[in-house]
Amino acid sequence: MILTKQYRCIHSSSCQCTKGHLSEDVIFLVFQHLNWNPKLIATLSCICKWFDDLAKRVLWKEFCKTRAPKMMLDLQSSGSHSVDGNWRALGKLLIYCSGCSTGGLFNSIQIPGHFVYRTRFSRTSGKSFLLPQCRTDVLYVSDPCEHLDQGDEGDVGFFRGIFKSFLVSKVRKMLIDRGAQFHPTAVCPYCKAKLWNMLQANMVPQSASCRLGAYEDCIEYYVCLNGHMLGICTLLPLSDSEEASESE
Repeated sequence: MILTKQYRCIHSSSCQCTKGHLSEDVIFLVFQHLNWNPKLIATLSCICKWFDDLAKRVLWKEFCKTRAPKMMLDLQSSGSHSVDGNWRALGKLLIYCSGCSTGGLFNSIQIPGHFVYRTRFSRTSGKSFLLPQCRTDVLYVSDPCEHLDQGDEGDVGFFRGIFKSFLVSKVRKMLIDRGAQFHPTAVCPYCKAKLWNMLQANMVPQSASCRLGAYEDCIEYYVCLNGHMLGICTLLPLSDSEEASESE
């Protein structure tokens, strides 16, 4: 892979990096050997803006391509060499469950965000979260991250997803046509963009609860300006969710 060499730190003239550091080619090979370890990429990003820029342009992209190769090929199949919201945001979405905090998006419960070892994202599942008139859009959605026995809330599931080419999607057009409002304070935990509430816009189909194995009236999700999706649901008991899947 040919990379443009940048030997000078773009942080400031006083940065210690200006005294010389490894080239992009060498750093690329090191992280390739480390299998694009996300914790080490995040650590490198904190050194200065030169390393942060390198991580956003190259390392997070390679991490995403390694973690979900077929999904990345599809997201880029329209000819774009980037993704909405940048590669770092997508990398975080792949491995981080945002949880919720009191007074936040889902203010009924407090569950800390956390990293997850591996999550399956499905384009087929994504169709269940789209209204019939929007099902030509491409949406990848994760399996729910289960947080069981949350008191009165029961078994809670968090899910997340990403739209392909959200800027030209039918979902975005419908949100604008319906005059959907942004959340007044909260932003996307992955890219810091503003969020639309799909429930308030009346754009949550019944098929979403069936796909998640959740109560129909206990599902809510948001979509940000970059097409990242995050949501919460109350999961049905296992026997009930199996019946829901069969009825779907």
